[in-house]
Amino acid sequence: MPDRLRPLPDRPLLLVEPASSTEARTIVLADLHLGLGSTKDRPAGPPEAHPEIFAGELVAAARAHRASTVLIAGDVKHPILGTPAALRPIVFRFFGDLLAAGLEVEVVLGNHDVGLVPHLPREVTVHPATGVVHGDVGVFHGHRWPSNAVLRSRRLVTGHLHPGFRLAPTADDPSGKRRCWVRVELPPPLPRPRRRRRHAELRARELVVLPAFNPLAGTEALNRARPARGRSFLYHRFLSRGVARAYLLDGTDLGELPTMGAEPRPTGAAGRSRRGQ
Repeated sequence: MPDRLRPLPDRPLLLVEPASSTEARTIVLADLHLGLGSTKDRPAGPPEAHPEIFAGELVAAARAHRASTVLIAGDVKHPILGTPAALRPIVFRFFGDLLAAGLEVEVVLGNHDVGLVPHLPREVTVHPATGVVHGDVGVFHGHRWPSNAVLRSRRLVTGHLHPGFRLAPTADDPSGKRRCWVRVELPPPLPRPRRRRRHAELRARELVVLPAFNPLAGTEALNRARPARGRSFLYHRFLSRGVARAYLLDGTDLGELPTMGAEPRPTGAAGRSRRGQ
């Protein structure tokens, strides 16, 4: 029986429930972006993205759902290169709050996490950007190709895309952009020529793209005519291979994402003419 992946209602948090009741539960999140919106006078950022509030939310969720581990799937901090001096104690204190609550904490490095490791408490377990496997779930950030161990997992979880959906703007939400989950049903892998077997076959039948945890992080409106596909190989190598559906944080099913599917190949005379150009 596979591990269960359960998004927590109204929160950008994924609960991994092992098939065995004796194994520990894990809460997975991505794109924390500590320091986003910070200023010289307010190095921790605005109130709605304050690290102390984030830590409290994670501790409360872990206790409510009996999780013993918090796994951050990349982009712990916002500055891409290095960790500014003013942000270092903020990062350390954030992780200290999680550890003080008795949680085990793990980090998969993201593209924003250059220079992060020296400023983490030594009790934090750090995994490379190629990801880590928990039970039968492979977790990676999404800017680097996952490891063979991750590719062989039954299900995959990633971040990096900051998925969102553009709805009609309102007075409370003038931009109309809402964070969302993406779930992709992947088909069985196609046989590949022996000479191309540099990486393991993708065995997963499901991929979950996490919404950005930080509410101030930008969102990619996936229901646009042309989402920014150049942002990551995830579009071409994962999302376009299967059937992708989007869900708001409250669980509302937004339906299939047609922009995620591979573009149809031309057929007939038009196709032959195009190939001959």
